[in-house]
Amino acid sequence: MGKTLAEKIFETHVVDRPAEGTWVLRLDAVFCHEITTPIAITDLVERGMDRVFDPARIKAVIDHVTPAKDSKTAEQGKILRDWARRHGIRDFFDIGRNGVCHAIFPEKGFARPGYTIIMGDSHTCTHGAFGAFAAGVGTTDLEVGILKGVCAFKQPESVKIVLSGALSSGVYPKDVILAVIAKLGVAGATDMVAEFHGPVVDRMSMEGRMTLCNMAVEAGATSGVCQPDMTTVDYLWPFVGPDGDGSYPAKEAALAAYRMFASDPDAVYAKTIEIDCSTLEPLATVGYKPDEVKPVRELSGTKVDQVYIGSCTNGRIEDIRAAAAVLKGKKIAGTVRAILSPATPAVYAQALREGLVETFTNAGFCVTNPTCGACLGMSSGVLAEGEVCASTTNRNFYGRMGRGGMVHLMSPESAAKAAIAGAIAG
Repeated sequence: MGKTLAEKIFETHVVDRPAEGTWVLRLDAVFCHEITTPIAITDLVERGMDRVFDPARIKAVIDHVTPAKDSKTAEQGKILRDWARRHGIRDFFDIGRNGVCHAIFPEKGFARPGYTIIMGDSHTCTHGAFGAFAAGVGTTDLEVGILKGVCAFKQPESVKIVLSGALSSGVYPKDVILAVIAKLGVAGATDMVAEFHGPVVDRMSMEGRMTLCNMAVEAGATSGVCQPDMTTVDYLWPFVGPDGDGSYPAKEAALAAYRMFASDPDAVYAKTIEIDCSTLEPLATVGYKPDEVKPVRELSGTKVDQVYIGSCTNGRIEDIRAAAAVLKGKKIAGTVRAILSPATPAVYAQALREGLVETFTNAGFCVTNPTCGACLGMSSGVLAEGEVCASTTNRNFYGRMGRGGMVHLMSPESAAKAAIAGAIAG
C-alpha cells in the first residue's frame, strides 16, 4: 500500500512513538515571530532553560506590529531581539529587513520538500506548498521545539483535493481556495493534511501554491501540501544549486530527491474531493466564516470603506501585479481608503522597479512597509465598528480586522476593482 506525503515525512523524521498514535518528530526548522515567541522565551528563562537546540535551524522575524506601535509591542520586539542576539540566531529579520513571516521565510529558501516545520502561528501551513509538513503549534510545543528540536504530533489522515480543468481569466488561486473551503466547510479537514493535486495546481507558480496552502487551516487542516515538482526546484534553485549551498549539482538531481516525498499513486486518503476549476468565477466571503462564500457578482454594489491588499496570503509580487493591472491609470473612489502592504522588502523593491508602487500611489493607495498588522486588527489598517473591508487576507472572523468590522475576503484583482468602484464590483 502506498504512502501519502505526510506519512513519508513522519517515517523519515520519527524520533520516538511514546504512545499509540503519537509521533515525536525531529524538526528541520522552528520559525518564530514577536507575538507568540516572547511568551515561550520568557517561560524558558523563568524555568532556567534559556537554550536553543540549534541556532542555525531557528528563524525569527518581527512582522506583526512593525515598527512597534506602543510600549507593549516594543517590549515584545525587544524580547525576541535580545533572545536572537543572545543565542547567535543568524537568521533574525529585524525592522528594515523584515517581512511577513510566511512570505520572507520561503523567499529565503527556508522551506524545502520533506521538511518538518513548526511555528506559533496558525498559517504556518503555508510552507507545505513546498512539499513540507508545516504546522502551527501552541506555546508548550513551541518551547519544546526551541529547546529540543522535536515536536509531538498525532499522525494526521490526509484529504486529497483534486483541482481539475483550467482557470478562466480573472480567476486566481485565492478564488480556488475559497471554493475549496466552501466545499469542505470550516471543519471539513480537521486534524488532516490537505493535499492539493491536479492540473490547476501543476500550472500554478509557487506563489499561487502558497496561497492555497496558506488557507488550508481555514478548513481545519493541520497543514496544506503540494507535491514537489520542477516548479518547486526552480524556486529553490538559488539556495540548493551550485550557487547556493551546493546540495545538488543539477536540477534533475534535486527533482529526484524531492519527488521521493511525493505521495504514491496508491496512497490511501480519508476522503477525496474534486473541483472543476473551469467553472469557477471570482469569489468572496460573506458573514464571519471563511466557508461562507458567494460569487463576487452576487455581492456587486456592497459598499466598502477600506480595501487592503497584502498579507501572507496575497502580498507577493504576482498579487501586486494583478491588482496594479486593474488600477493602472485609474483613481480609487473618494469614499474609500486603500492600503497596499508588500509582503517583503524584496517584493517591495521589485514592485518599485516595475513601477507598480507608482501605479498604486497614483490611484490613491497608501503603501506601507511589510507588516501583518491590519490582517489581525493590530495596526496599519484597523477597522472601526460598522466598517467594511474588501481584503486579500485570510480570515473574516468577527472583529478580525477591528471590533465590529466586516471583512470580505477576495483576490487582489477583485479588491482593486472594489477600490475603484467604492463597492464590491462584479
